[in-house]
Amino acid sequence: MTTPRDLFDQLSSGITDGRFADLAQLYAEDTVVEHPTAVPRPGRMEGRAAVHDRFVSGLGQTLRLKRHDVTVHETADPEVIVAEYQYTAESRKTGRTTETANIQVLRARDGLLTHTRDYHDYLRLAAVQDATAGLVEAYAQAPAYESRPIAPHPAELFPPNSREGVFQRVVFGVADGRWSELPDLYAAKTDVRHPFLPGAPVLRTRDDLRTHFAAGAAAAFRIEVTDLVLHLSTDPEVIIGESTYVGETSSGTPFQVNNIFAMRIRDGQIVESRDYGDHLALAAATGRLPELIARVAE
Repeated sequence: MTTPRDLFDQLSSGITDGRFADLAQLYAEDTVVEHPTAVPRPGRMEGRAAVHDRFVSGLGQTLRLKRHDVTVHETADPEVIVAEYQYTAESRKTGRTTETANIQVLRARDGLLTHTRDYHDYLRLAAVQDATAGLVEAYAQAPAYESRPIAPHPAELFPPNSREGVFQRVVFGVADGRWSELPDLYAAKTDVRHPFLPGAPVLRTRDDLRTHFAAGAAAAFRIEVTDLVLHLSTDPEVIIGESTYVGETSSGTPFQVNNIFAMRIRDGQIVESRDYGDHLALAAATGRLPELIARVAE
């Protein structure tokens, strides 16, 4: 039986080889493909035909992509894997190349992909194509966010030393504004990265994290977290979690930020985390999109 890992490998090699017309056959007829960090609002495709059109008339016409530095997380659900990887992306328009981070959650059944959630670095992909000016216009003309129900916090969280419990305490701590408590969830020596945020420093100490979370406190956002889904890796130290921050800026501008964090937790503390967040959506809500675009050009 073809496994989720087999399908991901076939997808990877097909994209690298530019065989875009062949890729839709890896997907089920009624597949669903989501792009939670798409510009200017999350995207969703349904059906193999829509996936084929996307590969052939979209991606295949604009970029040459080569995947490398792949990490595949097998999960407790045998139908699901999570893949982190880098693209070397070359624009067919400009001829320039860039490196971009990516992470996908892939579900397969009966040898076909039935549902994927694909998180990509749309800012760097726009920059390499000289298309960042279109980002500002896209967010300016974006429709209002769709209202979404906010799930209440669980009545009881997982134990504090468990990987599920640590992850919950991070995302709910952000939502509840417990900024000063968050650094203590991390090991004294840690490694926290924000792959979609240009110029973001690697946070290696609790002092680094105090500075980071103090900026969150100063922003005075009103935040709630919803749609939290935890993927337990077969590596007992690793957990990957998807969630959405729904809120308002201090001036009342609404935002919805989709995130996926890949954490390694040891002895109840985070020793490593890659936080893939929708920084474009947040920058647009706070009026800092031109600043973020300028950073990718540095």
